Amino acid sequence: MVKAVVGANWGDEGKGKITDMLGKESDIIVRFQGGANAGHTIVNNYGKFALHTLPSGVFYSHTTSVIGNGVALDIPRLCGEIRSIVEQGVPSPKILVSDRAQIVMSYHKLFDAYEEERLGGKSFGSTKSGIAPFYSDKFAKIGFQISELYDDALLKEKSARVAEQKNVFLEHLYHKPLIDPDALYQELMEYKEMIDPYVGDVSLFLHRALKEGKNILLEGQLGSLKDPDHGIYPMVTSSSTLAAYGAIGAGIPPYEIKQVITVCKAYSSAVGAGAFVSELFGDEAEELRNRGGDGGEYGATTGRPRRVGWFDCVASKYGCRMQGTTDVAFTVLDVLGYLKEIPVCVGYEIQGEVTTDFPVTHLLDQAKPVLKKLPGWNCDIRGIRTYEELPENCRKYIEFVEEQIGYPIRMISNGPGREDIIYR
Repeated sequence: MVKAVVGANWGDEGKGKITDMLGKESDIIVRFQGGANAGHTIVNNYGKFALHTLPSGVFYSHTTSVIGNGVALDIPRLCGEIRSIVEQGVPSPKILVSDRAQIVMSYHKLFDAYEEERLGGKSFGSTKSGIAPFYSDKFAKIGFQISELYDDALLKEKSARVAEQKNVFLEHLYHKPLIDPDALYQELMEYKEMIDPYVGDVSLFLHRALKEGKNILLEGQLGSLKDPDHGIYPMVTSSSTLAAYGAIGAGIPPYEIKQVITVCKAYSSAVGAGAFVSELFGDEAEELRNRGGDGGEYGATTGRPRRVGWFDCVASKYGCRMQGTTDVAFTVLDVLGYLKEIPVCVGYEIQGEVTTDFPVTHLLDQAKPVLKKLPGWNCDIRGIRTYEELPENCRKYIEFVEEQIGYPIRMISNGPGREDIIYR
């Protein structure tokens, strides 16, 4: 059986913890898109970890962690991450990397930084991990696929060809140092040596696993609103963040995905630029940010402060619909315990009209939140393990959100640890 764990919003919903938890009953965990530009924070009995490329189920010795063909693979980051978890006492993980995955090159990161610099105040708030230049090259068919590392003649010819093309931009647009084709070839040779122990035919491996009745978990990065087609374009990422893409990014048939667990935060947060209707500012935002997450709302990859806001029913209903949600996992509910009343965004006012349907970006930029205030529960709910034990106002908050978004909330996370979960 295949399950997917994906985000309903801007990313940062707490997917890492849910994947880590579901990893217990999974045989294989697959990262199917994105790169090392976002992270998952996980707290378990080995300690606290911020993972960027490794799937979050890597802490279970019975699982195989797979990097699918849809991933933007930063080889030094992946190898460094494997080393760092092993150094912290985690058993050496079983890892399989798709021979069809493509490589994030050092020049992708440089181009990312140069472009943000060139755009100045109009930049995209990129993490400068090379993601947009990487996917641009993949679709322009000048990326390097891992399988190509094993064809030396092709690699030498392609290194010269790619360097020639990149150098036009470096010289005339960015006025930066040029790429030496021999150095580029050497970089690829180093990557080959690093990744070689892990390379294999992932789609064939998964095909056989499905025939054997294995449990496969697909792990998404970021959330619906960062999808290049269905998100807040152009302030989006460069690969599809939707569960449907899991079939493509892993190499399995779409009908195999039987369960889509969409992760929603009990309030909203976002890293990077773009429309965010229920956003808070000033002291109110500062308090929520500092109480939020485990140790505050700061990006797992960048460390930069996340933007925070009240729960957005409009964005979350849309995000769940685009994911094809079967179950909602509702996270960081414990954070809201300090509030006497909790505002929730239930609609957007655009040009004098109120809508509950998520609009395209240029209308989103004009939207004002329509807020409804719910009574808070004003106490700490960590440690509670059953739904019935939650304070009445807390249950009412969950049920109100559930009714607004129209998808069943089946898991409630009330703390950072693996055991801080309530099944409903």
